[in-house]
Amino acid sequence: MTGTLYLCATPIGNLRDMTPRVLDTLKEVDVIAAEDTRNSIRLLNFFEIKTPMTSYHEYNKIEKAKQIVSWLREGKNIALITDAGTPAISDPGEVLVAQCLKEGIPVTSLPGCCALITALTLSGISARRFCFEGFLPADKKEKRFILEELQKETRTIIMYEAPHHLKRTLGELYQALGERRVTLCRELTKRFESVFPTTLEGALDFYADNEPKGEYVLVIEGVDRRSLLQEEQENWERISIKEHMDIYENQGFDRKESMKKVASDRGISKRDVYQFLLSQKL
Repeated sequence: MTGTLYLCATPIGNLRDMTPRVLDTLKEVDVIAAEDTRNSIRLLNFFEIKTPMTSYHEYNKIEKAKQIVSWLREGKNIALITDAGTPAISDPGEVLVAQCLKEGIPVTSLPGCCALITALTLSGISARRFCFEGFLPADKKEKRFILEELQKETRTIIMYEAPHHLKRTLGELYQALGERRVTLCRELTKRFESVFPTTLEGALDFYADNEPKGEYVLVIEGVDRRSLLQEEQENWERISIKEHMDIYENQGFDRKESMKKVASDRGISKRDVYQFLLSQKL
């Protein structure tokens, strides 16, 4: 019989947030795979956990995943922990989970702390629909592509940022998204936890005079769907119905389907499109 991989959420600051189930599991498994064993040993020592550890991080996630899978095949039970929070979220654990599922190895998640959810609930910004971007990529081309995508994102946007990159990121977000509400959460669950609801411009002004400290979660409001639809409709209205029809017909849509799409884009009926085309004898 194979072992089981346990995804164990650990505190993001306050050690009292460790769940009894996670504590029991960390004591009972054969091995703990930790993102940074030097960091995790302090956690284990605090709770008097003697289970041996092995390192599993961004730079060995492919090869080490193979080794961990082989241990699981031998029947060993293994717990995966990250430096803080829930494994596999903005974390190399997703690679190991995917490999285990591919090999038919049981995986279970022991829920607990998660910085993005904690920040979202504190933000005062809509939590009904949201997307998580994690850290923006370092590659400039990839980052520009993501920021362009976010310009039309109607859901609440959540991302992480380190203090030494915060000012730059706020500037890039303001340039790409314009003025938006944002809540900056830092040092969550710790003694100096702070929740700062403001705007992107307000945050830029504040951190021009104040040095960022601690790890940040940014919760940014999405673009208003009604204003987005209105903007798109206004853009379509800048061209004629004939030009609008040409766009879809050149993409391979037949005349009937093109009329339907044009009507939807412009907020008019298909009959209105037909009547216009008929009047123009097009």
